[in-house]
Amino acid sequence: MIEINGLSKSYGQKQALQDLSLKIDSGKIFGFLGHNGAGKSTTIKSLVSIIEPTSGSITFDDLSLSEHRQEIKERIAYVPDTPDVFLQLTASEYWDLLASAYDIPDSEYSDCRHKLVNLFGMNNHVDETLVSFSHGMRQKSVIIGALLSDPDVWILDEPLQGLDPQAAYDLKELMKAHAQKGRTVIFSTHNLDTAEQLCDELAILKKGQLIYNGTVQDLLDQHPGQSLENIYLGMAGRTDDEQLVSDIEGRHHD
Repeated sequence: MIEINGLSKSYGQKQALQDLSLKIDSGKIFGFLGHNGAGKSTTIKSLVSIIEPTSGSITFDDLSLSEHRQEIKERIAYVPDTPDVFLQLTASEYWDLLASAYDIPDSEYSDCRHKLVNLFGMNNHVDETLVSFSHGMRQKSVIIGALLSDPDVWILDEPLQGLDPQAAYDLKELMKAHAQKGRTVIFSTHNLDTAEQLCDELAILKKGQLIYNGTVQDLLDQHPGQSLENIYLGMAGRTDDEQLVSDIEGRHHD
């Protein structure tokens, strides 16, 4: 189980995350929903130790992240919200680097790499540089690299963005299979259909605050007769005041 308690993050006067508390059970797919700037990436980057929260705590199976950072990081697969990393390396060199960093035995690395490269159709591109790839190809490369060590916890920031339909389907199937093994998948998305299809539980954030935590079905049951899209926009969409400002600014630009 992953527990987030009172997590906050400020950048000067701007509060990106405000007193977030959540429990994420093992064996589940947990999704973060929210508009741009809602706090999804801030939460995810706190979980993977890229960001140091202003206050609050995170524990993985009762181990404090602040006290057991290296041990916990070795248990995590992380896919960032942009795949623009190590662009001068070939895909093969990038994966070799990660295998070395995670100290993956050669036989395990070779087998896992072979399966993932075949699955994502990267066989003919392993010796090409990441800088030469399209966004989708870089995304596949980063996903393969993240999964090579077969870690317990997958933390994926907008992982489906830029993937072709086949690759997106394959990744979703991998996510389901990982959770079925009793492990954990955490991901963020803007796609409501994806959230409804995959998530055992989700959190909706708005302006750094948690406005819903529960199952998709519970959310639908609380708003009978409404689509998930209408429910979400009613909770996380623009307020009337924000719409008025948008309309005024639009007239000024006309």
